[in-house]
Amino acid sequence: MKTQKTEKRPVDMLIDEYAQFHQKPVNRYINFVCIPLITFSIVGFVWCIPFPHLGFLGSYNGYLNWASFLIAFVIYYYMKRSPIISYVMLIVLFAFTYAIIQLQAWQKTGGPIFPQLCVVVFVTANIAQLIGYRIEGKKPTMMESFKFVLLEPMWLLSLVLKRFGVKY
Repeated sequence: MKTQKTEKRPVDMLIDEYAQFHQKPVNRYINFVCIPLITFSIVGFVWCIPFPHLGFLGSYNGYLNWASFLIAFVIYYYMKRSPIISYVMLIVLFAFTYAIIQLQAWQKTGGPIFPQLCVVVFVTANIAQLIGYRIEGKKPTMMESFKFVLLEPMWLLSLVLKRFGVKY
């Protein structure tokens, strides 16, 4: 009988690399909460960076901004690794941008200052992740941490897709 040796896809190797730092259930639960918060806060903060006014956009001027380019890059990066994950991530990012627009509208009526809110969420979620790494007993290097910013959502979405039996 022949046994087929299946090579791991590049996306699986990336996800496995990140998963090595998340073996303990408590650390995984912390990351299930923190990864969406970190991703949201990064997109929200980049959304707030001033962008030049482009007259031809008319009333849509506020919707094309630096976050648009970040979102395009993330979707392209994910598409090259797993189209299914990129589609799900696009839906997640649409939900995030809707929430960002609503929070900015709330800020205009006296709500919290949105960029400051993004910084607080980002710092708090990262502190929680550091606690998770301490519980895990394994902490990524600084370079791995930067790389993991893109891998974190991919890892989380892969777990969700596996849970529903979707091959990514």
